[in-house]
Amino acid sequence: MKSTNETEKVPSEQLTIPAFGYELVRDILIPEILGKETPDILYWAGKHLARKFPLVSTEEIISFFNKAGWGQLSLCKEDKYRAEFELTSPIISKQFDMNKHSCFKLEAGFLAEQYQNQKKMITEATEELVKRGQKIKFLVQWDLKDFVNDLAE
Repeated sequence: MKSTNETEKVPSEQLTIPAFGYELVRDILIPEILGKETPDILYWAGKHLARKFPLVSTEEIISFFNKAGWGQLSLCKEDKYRAEFELTSPIISKQFDMNKHSCFKLEAGFLAEQYQNQKKMITEATEELVKRGQKIKFLVQWDLKDFVNDLAE
Protein backbone atom coordinates (compact mmCIF):
# COMPACT_ATOMS: atom_id res chain seq x y z
CA MET A 1 0.00 0.00 0.00
CA LYS A 2 1.29 3.47 -0.88
CA SER A 3 1.84 6.02 1.80
CA THR A 4 0.12 9.40 1.64
CA ASN A 5 3.35 11.03 0.44
CA GLU A 6 3.68 8.59 -2.48
CA THR A 7 0.05 9.12 -3.49
CA GLU A 8 0.50 12.89 -3.52
CA LYS A 9 3.36 12.56 -6.02
CA VAL A 10 1.17 11.00 -8.75
CA PRO A 11 0.56 13.61 -11.50
CA SER A 12 -3.12 14.43 -11.97
CA GLU A 13 -2.94 13.27 -15.62
CA GLN A 14 -2.28 9.74 -14.37
CA LEU A 15 -5.23 9.63 -11.99
CA THR A 16 -8.49 8.18 -13.27
CA ILE A 17 -12.06 8.17 -12.06
CA PRO A 18 -14.68 5.55 -12.80
CA ALA A 19 -17.03 6.43 -15.67
CA PHE A 20 -19.94 5.98 -13.26
CA GLY A 21 -18.72 8.91 -11.14
CA TYR A 22 -18.34 11.07 -14.25
CA GLU A 23 -21.86 10.13 -15.42
CA LEU A 24 -23.36 10.85 -11.98
CA VAL A 25 -22.08 14.41 -12.06
CA ARG A 26 -22.61 15.10 -15.78
CA ASP A 27 -25.94 13.38 -16.42
CA ILE A 28 -27.73 13.52 -13.08
CA LEU A 29 -26.36 16.10 -10.64
CA ILE A 30 -25.68 19.05 -12.96
CA PRO A 31 -29.04 18.87 -14.81
CA GLU A 32 -30.85 18.48 -11.49
CA ILE A 33 -29.17 21.58 -10.07
CA LEU A 34 -29.40 23.73 -13.21
CA GLY A 35 -32.77 22.51 -14.50
CA LYS A 36 -33.97 23.75 -17.87
CA GLU A 37 -31.13 26.29 -18.00
CA THR A 38 -28.52 23.49 -18.14
CA PRO A 39 -27.55 23.87 -21.83
CA ASP A 40 -27.15 27.66 -21.65
CA ILE A 41 -25.20 27.58 -18.39
CA LEU A 42 -22.93 24.77 -19.60
CA TYR A 43 -22.17 26.71 -22.82
CA TRP A 44 -21.24 29.77 -20.73
CA ALA A 45 -19.20 27.57 -18.36
CA GLY A 46 -17.29 26.13 -21.32
CA LYS A 47 -16.45 29.64 -22.50
CA HIS A 48 -15.35 30.52 -18.97
CA LEU A 49 -13.07 27.46 -18.79
CA ALA A 50 -11.52 28.43 -22.11
CA ARG A 51 -10.66 31.86 -20.70
CA LYS A 52 -8.99 30.16 -17.72
CA PHE A 53 -7.03 27.83 -20.02
CA PRO A 54 -6.17 29.84 -23.16
CA LEU A 55 -4.73 27.63 -25.89
CA VAL A 56 -2.88 28.80 -28.99
CA SER A 57 -3.49 25.98 -31.46
CA THR A 58 -5.89 23.29 -32.53
CA GLU A 59 -3.38 20.69 -31.36
CA GLU A 60 -3.47 22.17 -27.85
CA ILE A 61 -7.29 22.10 -27.87
CA ILE A 62 -7.25 18.43 -28.88
CA SER A 63 -4.75 17.68 -26.13
CA PHE A 64 -6.88 19.55 -23.57
CA PHE A 65 -9.94 17.44 -24.46
CA ASN A 66 -7.89 14.29 -23.84
CA LYS A 67 -6.49 15.52 -20.53
CA ALA A 68 -9.92 16.68 -19.35
CA GLY A 69 -11.39 13.26 -20.09
CA TRP A 70 -13.88 14.73 -22.56
CA GLY A 71 -12.86 12.29 -25.29
CA GLN A 72 -10.83 12.11 -28.47
CA LEU A 73 -11.39 15.31 -30.44
CA SER A 74 -10.43 15.38 -34.10
CA LEU A 75 -10.52 18.19 -36.63
CA CYS A 76 -12.44 17.07 -39.71
CA LYS A 77 -12.06 20.21 -41.79
CA GLU A 78 -11.47 23.91 -41.46
CA ASP A 79 -11.89 26.80 -43.85
CA LYS A 80 -11.85 30.56 -43.44
CA TYR A 81 -15.35 30.67 -41.86
CA ARG A 82 -15.64 27.49 -39.77
CA ALA A 83 -14.12 24.34 -38.34
CA GLU A 84 -15.76 20.95 -37.96
CA PHE A 85 -14.76 18.56 -35.19
CA GLU A 86 -15.77 15.09 -34.06
CA LEU A 87 -15.65 13.87 -30.48
CA THR A 88 -15.58 10.19 -29.60
CA SER A 89 -15.03 8.23 -26.42
CA PRO A 90 -16.08 4.96 -24.82
CA ILE A 91 -18.42 6.92 -22.53
CA ILE A 92 -20.14 8.56 -25.51
CA SER A 93 -20.50 5.16 -27.22
CA LYS A 94 -21.98 3.69 -24.04
CA GLN A 95 -24.53 6.53 -23.87
CA PHE A 96 -25.62 5.87 -27.44
CA ASP A 97 -25.89 2.13 -26.72
CA MET A 98 -28.16 2.90 -23.76
CA ASN A 99 -30.15 5.55 -25.69
CA LYS A 100 -29.03 8.09 -23.09
CA HIS A 101 -27.52 11.29 -24.38
CA SER A 102 -25.76 14.00 -22.46
CA CYS A 103 -25.62 17.67 -23.29
CA PHE A 104 -22.31 18.67 -24.88
CA LYS A 105 -22.73 22.42 -24.55
CA LEU A 106 -19.77 22.68 -22.16
CA GLU A 107 -17.46 21.37 -24.88
CA ALA A 108 -19.13 23.54 -27.54
CA GLY A 109 -18.69 26.68 -25.44
CA PHE A 110 -15.07 25.76 -24.80
CA LEU A 111 -14.39 25.37 -28.53
CA ALA A 112 -16.21 28.62 -29.36
CA GLU A 113 -14.18 30.66 -26.89
CA GLN A 114 -10.86 29.08 -27.85
CA TYR A 115 -11.46 29.91 -31.51
CA GLN A 116 -12.72 33.39 -30.64
CA ASN A 117 -9.49 34.04 -28.74
CA GLN A 118 -7.35 32.64 -31.54
CA LYS A 119 -9.18 34.27 -34.47
CA LYS A 120 -10.13 37.53 -32.67
CA MET A 121 -13.60 37.24 -34.24
CA ILE A 122 -16.98 36.57 -32.66
CA THR A 123 -17.38 32.79 -32.69
CA GLU A 124 -20.16 30.34 -31.87
CA ALA A 125 -20.26 26.55 -31.75
CA THR A 126 -23.07 24.03 -32.04
CA GLU A 127 -23.09 20.31 -31.41
CA GLU A 128 -24.90 17.44 -33.08
CA LEU A 129 -25.26 13.90 -31.76
CA VAL A 130 -24.50 11.40 -34.54
CA LYS A 131 -26.04 8.05 -33.62
CA ARG A 132 -24.64 6.09 -36.56
CA GLY A 133 -21.03 6.91 -35.70
CA GLN A 134 -21.62 7.19 -31.96
CA LYS A 135 -19.95 10.57 -31.90
CA ILE A 136 -20.58 14.24 -31.34
CA LYS A 137 -20.00 16.69 -34.18
CA PHE A 138 -19.14 20.31 -33.42
CA LEU A 139 -19.46 23.13 -35.90
CA VAL A 140 -17.44 26.19 -34.87
CA GLN A 141 -18.22 29.31 -36.94
CA TRP A 142 -16.81 32.82 -36.88
CA ASP A 143 -17.76 36.01 -38.65
CA LEU A 144 -14.94 37.59 -40.63
CA LYS A 145 -16.64 41.00 -40.24
CA ASP A 146 -17.31 40.83 -36.50
CA PHE A 147 -14.06 41.33 -34.63
CA VAL A 148 -13.79 40.89 -30.86
CA ASN A 149 -12.54 44.48 -30.56
CA ASP A 150 -15.94 45.63 -31.88
CA LEU A 151 -17.49 44.52 -28.57
CA ALA A 152 -15.77 47.35 -26.70
CA GLU A 153 -17.34 50.05 -28.87
